[in-house]
Amino acid sequence: MEEKFAEALKLRIIPVVAIHDAGHADNLADALIAGGLPCAEITFRTDAAAGAIKIMASRDGMIVGAGTVLTIEQVKQAVDCGACFIVSPGFSAKVVQYCLDNGIPVTPGISTPTDIQTAYEYGLRLVKFFPAEAFGGLKTLEAVSAPYPMMRFIPTGGIGPHNLLQYLSHSRVPACGGSWMVKPDLIAKRQFEEISRLAREAVELAGKACEASP
Repeated sequence: MEEKFAEALKLRIIPVVAIHDAGHADNLADALIAGGLPCAEITFRTDAAAGAIKIMASRDGMIVGAGTVLTIEQVKQAVDCGACFIVSPGFSAKVVQYCLDNGIPVTPGISTPTDIQTAYEYGLRLVKFFPAEAFGGLKTLEAVSAPYPMMRFIPTGGIGPHNLLQYLSHSRVPACGGSWMVKPDLIAKRQFEEISRLAREAVELAGKACEASP
C-alpha cells in the first residue's frame, strides 16, 4: 500500500472523484489512464463509492484510494474493495489510529496549527490541507505550517488549472487533490474524452512545476 501511495504522489495530482453510478467506473478508469493520470481518490460522498473503488482498483495500472472517510467501518469497506490509501476531511483519532495499526496510508485533513500538531504527535508527516482555497490558500498554508518544517501537505479544495502550478511549486507540497478533470456532470454525461483531455492538461501543468523546481 505504501508503495502504491508513493506512486500516486509522484503523479503530483490526485483526481478527487464523487461518482454517483458505479457503472461509469470502468470508463472513468479508461479515461484517466488515457490521460496519463492513472489515479483516483473515490470519495464516500455517494452510495456508489465502494462499488466504484472495487471496479477501478481491479484495473491494471490504476491507483485507487478512498476519500471523505469518516469512520473505521468505511476504512474497512474501502480496503476490502481495493483502496490503497485513505483520506479524511478532518482529523479523526479513531480512523488515523486504525490505519496506523494496520499499515494503511492515511492522510487526514488539517486547516490549523492545532490540527498539524495533532497529526505530528500521531507520527504523521503528510497531511491534507483542506479546504485549501477557502482557508486562504498558499498564504495560509505557509503561515500555519511554518513551525512544522518536517510536515508535507496535499492541498485540496479549490485547486484548478489557475493555481495548480503555484501550489506544486511549494517545496513541501508533493501533490494536490483536484476534481476539475473529473467533475460529476462530466462522468454522468459520459464525457470521458473530455476527462482524458483535462487529465492530460493537468499532467502537463504538473510537469511544468517539476521543471521549475530547483
